[in-house]
Amino acid sequence: MIKFDDLEGPAAVINDINIDTDDIIPKQFLKTIRRNGLGKFLFYNRGYDKKNVEKEEFILNKKPWNEANILIAGANFGCGSSREHAPWALLDFGIKCVIAPSFADIFYNNSIKNGLLPLTIPKNIINKLSEFSINKNSLKISLQNKKIFYDNNILNFEISDDIRDRLLKGYDDIEL
Repeated sequence: MIKFDDLEGPAAVINDINIDTDDIIPKQFLKTIRRNGLGKFLFYNRGYDKKNVEKEEFILNKKPWNEANILIAGANFGCGSSREHAPWALLDFGIKCVIAPSFADIFYNNSIKNGLLPLTIPKNIINKLSEFSINKNSLKISLQNKKIFYDNNILNFEISDDIRDRLLKGYDDIEL
């Protein structure tokens, strides 16, 4: 697993609640056990029409969010079926951190096991980060210091020391 370093860049906002794993990576793309190549199918049903033509209005198809490394989402992100392909698709696209008010338990654990940082932040702060990010501003996340930097503000976040250390050192289950 790749070590998690400080992260800085554009944050795409898909602030819907109950985004399920089939929305993150539709079932027709689950025919592989490889972790790469799935990023192009991330949020496929939102980003492409029935003729497989890219929808210009979808946030991940617009600059600078087509190169986002952070995703801001609504509550209960990653609900639905247990699908390790969901964090794989996010990581393959380039997203290293998902910020949401809450996560489905299985998605949360799959994310950590694959090196994706799931940050649980209160809804009122999510709204501030979303507004800041929609204006094409970059966020900075320091896992080492447990801080998010935005608009000359510093937000502290909580994460257990064992998860933090695991991500900082890049340890998967075997390395643990």
